[in-house]
Amino acid sequence: MDVIECESLDALLGVLRGRGFTVIGPTVREGAIVYDRVSSTGDLPRWLSDEQDGGTYRLVDRDDDALFGYVAGPRSWKHFLHPPRIALWRAQRNNGEIEIREEPDEPPRYAFLGVRSCDLHAIAIQDRVMMEGEHPDPHYVSRREGAFIIAINCGEAGGTCFCVSMGTGPRADKGYDLALTEIIDEGRHYFTVEVGSERGAAVMAEIPSAPASATDEGLVQNAVERAASQMGRKLETDGIKELLYRNYENPRWDEVSERCLTCGNCTMVCPTCFCTTVEDVIDLSGDEAERVREWDSCFTMDFSYVHGGSVRSSSRSRYLQWMTHRLATWIDQFGTSGCVGCGRCITWCPVAIDITEEAAAIRATDGMGNAP
Repeated sequence: MDVIECESLDALLGVLRGRGFTVIGPTVREGAIVYDRVSSTGDLPRWLSDEQDGGTYRLVDRDDDALFGYVAGPRSWKHFLHPPRIALWRAQRNNGEIEIREEPDEPPRYAFLGVRSCDLHAIAIQDRVMMEGEHPDPHYVSRREGAFIIAINCGEAGGTCFCVSMGTGPRADKGYDLALTEIIDEGRHYFTVEVGSERGAAVMAEIPSAPASATDEGLVQNAVERAASQMGRKLETDGIKELLYRNYENPRWDEVSERCLTCGNCTMVCPTCFCTTVEDVIDLSGDEAERVREWDSCFTMDFSYVHGGSVRSSSRSRYLQWMTHRLATWIDQFGTSGCVGCGRCITWCPVAIDITEEAAAIRATDGMGNAP
């Protein structure tokens, strides 16, 4: 473990840009901390934090100048690795002849700054789904391969966080090139750095640093333990797959569906959801057409539409599908839960439906509604 001063973070960004990376990190847009292009530490949300609860998000001032004093915001790294919209091809009619051309997909080389442990696990899940199967997604692969990841260990948790329950945080344990911990102690502002790859070591060789002391390592451990003790939510995961499988008829699904708007917000902010649809768009003249791939949601009627109607026509069936897939059938498909405990689905649900509350309610009424 090494130590770099806060001022050296700009040097780190400069090294990454010099190596041809487009740096993506936290910045403030329209009242929220989101991930977007950053060029210096001046773009980071210094002095700001966020308060989150069910259906609630707001920025608040901090009493220190922390650069990473916030938790997971509405935009995950999926936004860059699995973009919301990709043009696949375009077609144009010229003098009665139709020309079809594939759209070039040449994404920048990304360096992600400030990746939380829950999101590292989310990226690993999407890797398993879209890179490691029999049919890799070339658009995802082109963005993911070569991406440089700088993790940030959490020093505090948010009101909807439950990564401890899912075993995904708050300390980054793998999947990074560099892992930082922000330390503000006795008037000093600095970062500890753990190297996770050869590329990370090569970058660190260009940054002024010093070996971490036992005191530094203790402060890191204290920060992580503090975050672990502050989890705003808890989810009991023992036997959860079997629990959900045997409770398809539990009356709790009817109760939650009366509140659910089937708006799809939870799937849009989820860092692991990956469903897409393909649409063809034609201009009014009929001379130009475009085929695009866009994010889709299992909460829409069209998602499960087949000849004769939608397979999941009720809000009950759609919510049951979403939650059961996330916490149960995903395990059978991909060998892992689809939830990383980031809490985004709770924060950004307009009616504050809470997946941890719903799972607890199902557990408390296990077997209700089943045929005798």
